[in-house]
Amino acid sequence: MIWNEEFETLPREALEALQLKRLKRLVERVYSAVPYYQKKMDEAGVSPRDMKSLSDLARIPFTTKEDLRINYPFGLFAVPFEQVVRIHASSGTTGKPTVVGYTKQDIDSWAELMARTLACGGAHQGDVVHNAYGYGLFTGGLGAHYGAEKMGTAVIPISGGNSKRQIMIMQDFGSTVLLCTPSYALNLADVMREMNVEPATLKLRVGLFGAEPWSENMRDEIEKKLGIKAIDIYGLSEVMGPGVASECIEEKSGLHVFEDFFIPEIINPETGESLPPGQTGELVFTTLTKEAFPVMRYRTKDISRLITEQCSCGRTFYRMQRITGRSDDMLIIRGVNVFPSQIEHVLMSIEGVEPHYQIIVDRQGALDIMEVQVEVMDQIFSDEIKVLENLSKRIEREIKDLLGVSCRIKLVEPRTIQRSEGKAKRVIDKRKI
Repeated sequence: MIWNEEFETLPREALEALQLKRLKRLVERVYSAVPYYQKKMDEAGVSPRDMKSLSDLARIPFTTKEDLRINYPFGLFAVPFEQVVRIHASSGTTGKPTVVGYTKQDIDSWAELMARTLACGGAHQGDVVHNAYGYGLFTGGLGAHYGAEKMGTAVIPISGGNSKRQIMIMQDFGSTVLLCTPSYALNLADVMREMNVEPATLKLRVGLFGAEPWSENMRDEIEKKLGIKAIDIYGLSEVMGPGVASECIEEKSGLHVFEDFFIPEIINPETGESLPPGQTGELVFTTLTKEAFPVMRYRTKDISRLITEQCSCGRTFYRMQRITGRSDDMLIIRGVNVFPSQIEHVLMSIEGVEPHYQIIVDRQGALDIMEVQVEVMDQIFSDEIKVLENLSKRIEREIKDLLGVSCRIKLVEPRTIQRSEGKAKRVIDKRKI
C-alpha cells in the first residue's frame, strides 16, 4: 500500500521541480530568519538568489553537530518561539543535548511521513500498533505515535522496558505491528521463550525497526524468532526524527527517502566533495519543509549510498542503502547516541580516576552491553573493596544520569590499559553489525 500516491509516485522531472521550488523558499527563509546561517552563507559567498537549479545546493555550506552545539539551545530556530509547539532533544558531545523544535505544521508533516513509513511496512487502518519506542525527549515514540494515529490505526503507547508486561499486552490487545529497536525486538523474543509464549499465538505480522544499526543477519534472526517481517526505517532528530526513509515490505532492498520533504546527498567524508549516486560516502540531508528547525546540508556521519533504480513497489523516490557504519566515533547503544568524549567528561570529574580508559561494546543475546574499563590511582586500587565498589557504582550512576544508558564499570590497576603513541584506541566494538 502506498499512503500518498500523488507525491510518492511523482515522475522524476515533476519531483525535482517541486524540490527546487521548496529549496528556493527554504534558503530565502533561513537566510532572513537565522543570523548564524546568514553569516555562514555570506562567508561562503552564496545568497538565496544563487539557487537557480538543484545543483546549486552544493554551494551552501554544510551544517554540522558543532553548529548545533554553538547555537544551543534555540539559536538555529527559524520561527518566533511562540510558534514552537514541541521541543525534542537527543544526546550531544558535551553533555548538552541536541535541541530540535517543531511548529504545528511540522508536527503534521511528521505525522504524514510516519504514516508513509507505516504504509511502507504494510500497516493499514485496523491494525493495532504496539509502539515500544521511547516516549519523552527522544523523537522515536511520539513521532511514530502521531503517524499511526494519522493512518487510523489503534496505537498502544507502551514505550520501552518491562518486557513481560509488553508480551502480556501483545497477547491481550492483539498487537499486529511492532515498533521498537531491533535489539529490543530480539530481547522480546527471548522473554517470550522464557514465558513459554509461542510467537505464532500472537497476531504480530510486521515490525518496523530503527534507531540503531542492524544487519541482515539480525533481520533473519528477528523474522525467525518472532515470525514476522522485519522492516528497516531511518531517521534522526536533527532532520525530523523517524520518518526520513523506510524500506518497503515488497522489496526490503534499500530505504525510500521521502524526497518531497528531504534532499539526500552523498559526499566524500574526508573532502566534502559531492559523489554521484551509486558511490558510497556520508549521507547529507536538507529539509525542504521544516519551519521551526530547518537544516541545510546536514552532515549525518552515516555511511550509505543512493540507489536510483525505481523500485517495483511503484515509489519513485531514490533509495538509500541501509547504514553500514559512521564516519566518526559515535556509538549507538540501544538507540542512544554515545560519544567517548561524554564518558571521558564523567570520568575526569571524579577524584581518584586516571585519564586512561577503554570502552568495550558487545552484544549479549539480543541487547547491546557497554563496559567501561578505567584505571584508578594506586592508593584507590589498594584500598578496601568497599571503597572500590562505591567508586564503581558512582561512575555507573553518573554515566547513566548523563547518557540515559546503563553500562558496566570495571576498575583496573594503573598502567594496565594499553597506551598508544598516536590516537588512543578508546573503543573496542565487538558487535557484528
